Amino acid sequence: MRLYTGIDLHSSNSYLAIIDENGKRVFKRKIPNDPEQILSALAPYKDAINGIVIESTYNWYWLADGLMTEGYKVHLANPTEIKQYKGLKYSDDQHDAFWLAEMLRLGILPEGYIYPKEDRPIRDLLRKRSHLVKLRTSLIISLQNIICRNNGFRLKTNDVKALNTDRVAPFLEQNEDLALAGKISKESIDFLTRQIKAVENVVEERMELREPYKKLLTMQGVGKTLGLTIMLETGPISRFAQVGNYCSYCRKVSTKWISNDKKKGKGNKKSGNKYLAWAFSEAAEIARRYYPEARAFYQRKMQKTNAMIAHQALAHKLARAAYYIMRDGVSFMPEKIFRS
Repeated sequence: MRLYTGIDLHSSNSYLAIIDENGKRVFKRKIPNDPEQILSALAPYKDAINGIVIESTYNWYWLADGLMTEGYKVHLANPTEIKQYKGLKYSDDQHDAFWLAEMLRLGILPEGYIYPKEDRPIRDLLRKRSHLVKLRTSLIISLQNIICRNNGFRLKTNDVKALNTDRVAPFLEQNEDLALAGKISKESIDFLTRQIKAVENVVEERMELREPYKKLLTMQGVGKTLGLTIMLETGPISRFAQVGNYCSYCRKVSTKWISNDKKKGKGNKKSGNKYLAWAFSEAAEIARRYYPEARAFYQRKMQKTNAMIAHQALAHKLARAAYYIMRDGVSFMPEKIFRS
């Protein structure tokens, strides 16, 4: 007899549910998040268990890795795609765990990708880098606004980030309170810049771009660090059947439902990979600044819309280009990607 297992995973405990091939409930129990206790509960059924479903929450690594090490076939459920009966009047952990098992039994489970264990630490380190970059950007904008309010002009970002020369202090020295605000901001920005560089040095020393991802470096706006970020967040490009699927995963496709030229609603704009969304936004900003083809495309969009939409359009173009580069192993061709 085949058995199917669902685990509703929480921060401190998990609800474990097992059903047989006819959907009959065989086992149910809430268990602390302790690998030994979970494996002990599964042990009597191990030979018959056909698969175990875990919902893709923020803390699934340890559980999936532990189960796979013991020889279980693990499935990662995509929570944004799971459909429930709309007339459901009551739901709890037990119901959710059994529903995970039931979807696996029926063959309707929307699955996520279980990223290889050996690459996750570097990927998480790059995610920390993106977090630090966002923090630094918020401090830079705040400092630029202080200078603009008090001096009537906006100091360039590269001048704010300069490590060897303090180009901020002279514009705030007329007032000791403003000078202190500038000093604290500049020291924080410099600290983050050094931490970001430290992360980049470690990542670039420990990992190289693999085939066919090496051609990502031919893209406008993509250097080695962003290339590694795109590679590690994307995984096998074969996961995405078409370019539209990849762009949607990168959050570079607008989500809205239209009927008879009227907006009828919208989908989940947070569905997808936020780190890829950030990476292609970073690439778009660099490409706009330093590459004439990308800048010309951005300017054409700006004539018809606003800066935010033009930026998103450029990022979308780069995400589309990256898909074909990774799928086909070709170099970036700006004359093709920016022709419309």
